Amino acid sequence: PIAAVGLISLIVCDLNRAANLPPVKGGVLPLIKLPVPEDPDEKEYLGLSGSRFFRIPEIKAKVVIIEIFSTYCPKCQKIAPGMDKLYYLIESNPGLRNKIKMIGIGAGDSRYEVDVFKKTFSTPFPLFPDNDFTIHKALGDLRSPYFIAIKIDKDGTHEVVHSELDSFEEARAFLELIITASGLK
Repeated sequence: PIAAVGLISLIVCDLNRAANLPPVKGGVLPLIKLPVPEDPDEKEYLGLSGSRFFRIPEIKAKVVIIEIFSTYCPKCQKIAPGMDKLYYLIESNPGLRNKIKMIGIGAGDSRYEVDVFKKTFSTPFPLFPDNDFTIHKALGDLRSPYFIAIKIDKDGTHEVVHSELDSFEEARAFLELIITASGLK
């Protein structure tokens, strides 16, 4: 029965990708590559080595929170200070700091636009451009802000534990939601 449930989960995940739907809880992320950050602090934060590309499940963490945002999205701009607070809540907690990492992906945004957003809102976590919407399309043409959290297992496999449009209201409550969904508690 467990193998059948896993197979069904993979089939549902593949059907969602074919139908261009967002990642589903219990599924996996599509195979997307991001450039390894040039900033040594961001590279260290994510636990990455090398200088080319990486997949999100390669980040050295038990949980990765992914925010799909757009520089021009008013809601994304409004919640940016709360996302910064979420980062600092995680980083100031010794029990979470090496377990949960955050990244943002700017749907339709160039490197310049992502850098302006990062500077304007003092975003402390790595942001990646997706100027040609490749990642956005692979994730199901998501509206923003969209939040995905994955739990990474010791063997390198991963599972989506949270996937929802506009689910961020307040940093502490969102952190508790992710901790519960991922089973970190």
